[in-house]
Parts: sequence; structure tokens; C-alpha cells
Amino acid sequence: MSNTGFTTQIVHYGHRTDTEHGAVHAAVHPSTEYTYHDAHDLAAVFQNRKKGYTYGRTGTPTTAALEAQVTTMEQGNGTVTFATGMAALNAVFFALLRHGDHLIASKYIFGNTNSLLMTLENFGVELTLVDATDVAQVQAALRPNTRMVFVETIANPGTQVADLKAIGDVCQAHKLVYVVDSTLSSPYLRPGRDFGASLVVNSLSKHLGGHGNALGGAVTQTGLYDWADFPHIYEQYRKDDSRTWGLLQIKKKGLRDMGGTLSSDVAHRLAAGAETIALRMDRICSNALALARFLDTHPLVERVQYPGLDTHPQHQRATEFFGGLYGGLLGVVLKDQADVFECLNRLRIVALATHLGDNRTLVLPAAHTIYYEMGAERRALMGIPDNFLRISVGIEEEADLIGDFAQALADR
Repeated sequence: MSNTGFTTQIVHYGHRTDTEHGAVHAAVHPSTEYTYHDAHDLAAVFQNRKKGYTYGRTGTPTTAALEAQVTTMEQGNGTVTFATGMAALNAVFFALLRHGDHLIASKYIFGNTNSLLMTLENFGVELTLVDATDVAQVQAALRPNTRMVFVETIANPGTQVADLKAIGDVCQAHKLVYVVDSTLSSPYLRPGRDFGASLVVNSLSKHLGGHGNALGGAVTQTGLYDWADFPHIYEQYRKDDSRTWGLLQIKKKGLRDMGGTLSSDVAHRLAAGAETIALRMDRICSNALALARFLDTHPLVERVQYPGLDTHPQHQRATEFFGGLYGGLLGVVLKDQADVFECLNRLRIVALATHLGDNRTLVLPAAHTIYYEMGAERRALMGIPDNFLRISVGIEEEADLIGDFAQALADR
């Protein structure tokens, strides 16, 4: 099926992989433990000499089916799933970085990720935040102890689009691990492999699952990075193809040691949701562009940050990277005379909630909620004023969305 389209591969993946009784969906395997008739086989699985399952914390046949599905979408050579997207990021950083290492990261990132980076600093990882829309800033930040570069494809919540390909070239030249968080773009808009990523992180809770009913995260290894060049791979994982070592270490540390395990029940829901990602993303992107254009001309709106607008600083780059689809996230700054909370409370359809990539359109006052803890100085660095709205656009009818924001922002 390698020559078929994106959705065709995902929809038909399950029943072409020897599912029990010809079921179109992989079965839910809730078992905690897995037995073997021969103790030699049990030992071989523990030692990574044979494929199999040992304990539910390190994976199940159900999570493995989801991992294969995500690997197909990202065109990688393997995936490990986690209980949340943040668990996936924790696994990457704590499994691969050590005290004294240097990490370069975009300053335009999700608030919780920003908090995680500050935690890494407390463990002795040196951190430099740069404007990742400019590859020159990444180059200027390089040090002899630089091990990794981390960016988001489309930044949450400011929608800045990193210079993804150029950064990938820099990482390749310096043999650095390049971690790309593709949550806001998803593999449907573009797989992270195309940007030269070593590892691609997705919050499965968002566009891939899509229905607001399941938390999950994934780390996909693209196969572009040779882990023989990375100094922190433990000796016991330096076996067979060196392009697989990193993911194995992430799995061992992130699941076995840290316990960030995705349950089989949730994995099953996420796998089913992922089948319709193309249909949902097409509708979400179309709605988001229409809403952005409407809000961009509204007298109470100071500015709209959305890559699909011609006025967006990285509009041409986003068009090149994502082929005319720009994701579903809008950053909207209201003018001073507009009361943020009053406007939000007038909405009748759009939900006041924190989440992204849902079927429903969601909105919140970013500075007062998910970015409140980081403080005013850090928010200013990220370009998040007090009257900043983060809008995650859903699949409702376009006219209904525009109409709801129109009445909420109307003069009273």
C-alpha cells in the first residue's frame, strides 16, 4: 500500500496487519503481563534480541498498533507512544540529555514545554532560547557542548513558523539531534522527516485523536540521524542498526523507568480517531482561514496571528512548507478598549476551554490561564499580551463560527 494516499493507508492499515479474526480494528489488549512457554524466549524479549511483550508499562499489542499507524503517517522507522504529549517530551529530554549538555530551543513554544525547559536547567542542562524563525540565531547559539535543537513547526500560541528546513541542515552539518514538535501542523500537513528532523513529537490528544476524549503523545524516529554520532547512548542499546538506538533508549527510559505509559483503551480510541485526520484538518484549516480573515478586519481587533494571512511574517514559508494549509490555531490580540473577559462571555457556540485540535472551536485568554504561571516578563518575550486570545478552530459550519464572534465583539 506504499503507493496509496495518506488516508487510504491509515484507514486500511489495521485489517491488513493480521488482526484477530479479520477485525478492521486492532483488538484492545488490557493484559498487564505476557507469558512465554519457553523461558529462553522471555529472556530474549527482555534483552531486545526478540520482539514481544513483557509488561504493560513498556507497551502492549494495542499501543504497538497505534505506533505503527503514527510511524506510517510520519514516514519514520519507529514510534513510541506515551500517556500524554508532555510525557513524550519528558522522555526525549531526560533520556538523551545529561548535566552539562547544551540545548537550543525556540523561544516561541507551548507554555508547559517552556516550564519543562526551565526544569531541565535545574538539572544542569544549559539552555539557549532563540528566535527559530531565523536560522542565523540557531547558528550563533551553537557551542561545543550543544547536543540538541528543539522547535515547534507552528508555534503555540503565536503561530510563528520556524525556519525548519534550514535548521535541519545546520543540525545535520553539526551532527546534532533535531527534535521537531509537529503537534500544530500534524503529519497530514507535512511529516517532520521532510524538515530533516531526527525525532518528531506529536501530542496525540490534539489533531491525531481529534475528539477531545483521549490523552496521548508520540515520539517518532525518522531514521535520518545516526545515533553512533551521539555520545549518550548506553552501551546495552548499541546493537544492530545504529539508526534505531535513540528510540530504544527513549522507550526504555520513558516507559520502563519513568512510567509514562499509554493505556490500551486510550490507544484504541486514538487509533480510531486518527483515521479521519485528513477530513478534519481540511475543514479546520478552511474554517481557520475564514475566521482569521474576518477577525483581521474587525475594529476591535488589534492584530490576528495566523500563517494563512498575507500579513503573517512567515506566510510564504508556511505556504511552501504546508502546501496552502495553515493549521487551526489563531492568536488574536484585542484592542485596549475591548474587555477580554466580557467578549469571551458573550460567545454562544465557541467553548471556553483549554485544548487544541478538537472538533469543537475552543478559546481562552492565554495570559490569564495557560501562560499565567510563567510571569509577565516571559510572556512579553513570547509576544503574549494580556488581551491575547488563543483560538483553536474546529469543524463547525464556517458561518456559525464567524457569526458567533461577530455578535460577541459587537457594540452593546
